[in-house]
Amino acid sequence: MKLGIVGLPNVGKSTLFNSLTKAGAESANYPFCTIDPNVGIVAVPDERLKLLGDFYQSKKVTPAVIEFVDIAGLVKGASKGEGLGNQFLANIREVDAIVHVVRCFEDENVIHVDGCIDPLRDIETINLELIFSDLEILERRIAKTTKTARMDKEAAKELEFLKQVKAHLEDGKPASSMELDGEEQELYMKEYNLLTWKPVIYAANVSEDDLADDAASNEYVAKVREYAKETGSEVFALCAEIEQEISELEEDEKKEFLEDLGIQQSGLEKLIVASYRLLGLLSFLTAGEDETRAWTIKVGTKAPQAAGKIHTDFERGFIKAEVVNYQDLLDCGSYAGAREKGLVRMEGKEYVVQDGDVILFRFNV
Repeated sequence: MKLGIVGLPNVGKSTLFNSLTKAGAESANYPFCTIDPNVGIVAVPDERLKLLGDFYQSKKVTPAVIEFVDIAGLVKGASKGEGLGNQFLANIREVDAIVHVVRCFEDENVIHVDGCIDPLRDIETINLELIFSDLEILERRIAKTTKTARMDKEAAKELEFLKQVKAHLEDGKPASSMELDGEEQELYMKEYNLLTWKPVIYAANVSEDDLADDAASNEYVAKVREYAKETGSEVFALCAEIEQEISELEEDEKKEFLEDLGIQQSGLEKLIVASYRLLGLLSFLTAGEDETRAWTIKVGTKAPQAAGKIHTDFERGFIKAEVVNYQDLLDCGSYAGAREKGLVRMEGKEYVVQDGDVILFRFNV
């Protein structure tokens, strides 16, 4: 999974990126200190992996990973070359979802580029820059398709659709709010890779005082939540400064620190839950003495395609899958014990893999 982090300057975007990835992207109280896209790989926290790794005394435990791409703070007019322009938006065209960091805290020591706090205005500013960037892509595509549309019915059909999308964006609406007719248009959209077609997770950056009640009393966050609900997006509250402190602690210290703050999950954990839910993802597990590992797949994936995630030969020569729920396996104390109780199931090609399944694939190539 790949997530792109966007936001205005000084909203806590690079501080969040640093804490999530420990990659050390420079952060400072002035715009454009992130002048190159920063990329960091983060392991997905999953307690099941540790438990299974201990259970099998695995030599290696491999978590699922998320790749974060952090780009320079955007400002109004970025698409026309203001600030650093939109040159960095190309770096997030390949991401699965966009994490939009929105400032929801007051601090006179941290400058806001527009002079005051207004998360909905900030969201609109970023959205417009993404729309302008998408319009450039569409205009190039329209110019290319127009040349062949007179001789090719398929090209003519696509050209008509491109013009519809362009008109929609010119109304200031993201591509994701379009109602599409049929599979063909879905395929077109995937091919165009528009930024405003991607799902969005809003990270509401709040002060430490707002964390304990999940920012329930923060009026700025309430506005972001309402907006996210209307647009089918995810939203969660975090404090980027606290995340930075958490990132410097050992695992056992993290739990204690979170308890002292009166919160149950770190921002990274909230972000992962939100992104899995938004993108419709789950993790299945493979386990043994050599390695215990988590694999990320789409909800609804069938056993052969899940096997193909490990190796194409597994999918090509799929015979069956031996499946047991990870908790059942741990409760039984051994694989043999789970089998005796009838908790290990033999599943075929139509089996839809569930979150937390521990699977042994049988195949023959």
